Amino acid sequence: MSKYIQAIRGMNDILPERIALWQHIEQTARAVLAGYGYNEIRTPLVEVTELFKRSIGEVTDIVEKEMYSFADRHGDSLSLRPEGTASCVRAAIEHGLLVQPQRLWYQGPMFRYERPQRGRYRQFHQIGVEAFGLTGPDIDIEVILLTARLWRRLGLTGFRLEINTLGDSDERQVYRERLVAYLQARADQLDADSQRRLTTNPLRILDSKHPETQRLLTDAPSLMDVLGEETRSHFERLRAGLDAAGIDYQVNPRLVRGLDYYNRTVFEWITEDLGAQGTVCAGGRYDGLVEQLGGRSTPAVGFAMGLERLVEILEQSGFAPAPRLDAYLVAVGERAEAAAPALAEQLREALPSLRLQAHCGGGSFKSQFKKADKSGARFALILGDEELERGVVGVKDLRGESEQRELRHADLAAILAELIQPED
Repeated sequence: MSKYIQAIRGMNDILPERIALWQHIEQTARAVLAGYGYNEIRTPLVEVTELFKRSIGEVTDIVEKEMYSFADRHGDSLSLRPEGTASCVRAAIEHGLLVQPQRLWYQGPMFRYERPQRGRYRQFHQIGVEAFGLTGPDIDIEVILLTARLWRRLGLTGFRLEINTLGDSDERQVYRERLVAYLQARADQLDADSQRRLTTNPLRILDSKHPETQRLLTDAPSLMDVLGEETRSHFERLRAGLDAAGIDYQVNPRLVRGLDYYNRTVFEWITEDLGAQGTVCAGGRYDGLVEQLGGRSTPAVGFAMGLERLVEILEQSGFAPAPRLDAYLVAVGERAEAAAPALAEQLREALPSLRLQAHCGGGSFKSQFKKADKSGARFALILGDEELERGVVGVKDLRGESEQRELRHADLAAILAELIQPED
């Protein structure tokens, strides 16, 4: 026997026993996003590599180390998308969507060549939001409130919101020069990764987890010291809006995000339940990215959330999704087996939302009933030659104590509709 082929390391199958959690998150997010007027957009998994070099930044870890890039048959460099914002911006520019404000969202897999660990994978899934054409802090507030509502709808608690402002490009340049001057004088005390970033992406040093680097940053220059009145006003109005909405938050002056395109507002939702990979949702403003990718200057704000991390948190909380099946149809006897498919179709026609699985493959009543119980269905529908002769179907509640009952074919759909109604 030849050796079986396994999935690529860090790229995981999502099996049927877990898919209900994924679908619950996706469906809940879809409903919340619709309630805020956001429209879904779907973009290719593969883009030209230049898109990410221009958006994320050539000297970022993602572009330098983590992208899956390859040359096609014409020699063009292509990459699996490592994040969703750049593709969304590219599509909005290409299809002329930015002539008016847009509220868009996407979902799907992203790819980064990282060391697989808890909460971090080489293929991972995100739901993201991008709002274009709106300049004020009110849209920043909206996307944060949207995420807070999603957590409530999912029953998730204990998330901590951290916010910061990165200023505009001129303010960041002044701050970058001050920070580099401070750290260069102490470069021998920095960890190796921070020493490399000192010449490539010095702001990323601010979120270093190295203890000695964190100690040095205690006395480092503050970005707040170089912010102008317009940036300060934007941030204060953001905070006032969150306060008015009753959203708790912490201002984290070292929160910078890992992508070069952010400016002004940045934020993260963090949990203590996932160890080192505690960020479950992050985003901010990127007012210069549209122009950077060839479009007209357009303000924008967005975020992305990691589905694998949300699934793990829901699993830890003991969340139990609804049963996959409402009913399992048991058919015993030659005539009953012949009649069962038509009965199942009649029920599906009458009850479009009914989740019904009909037994296939024959077998004894005992073996079929065991499969009905194992399927997770709430009810077993029992059709034998005798029941067929009398025009009835047996109904057994597999999750309760009630006795088996018989229902006439003409009454089955209506009564089954009442039985499968969710409990309050």
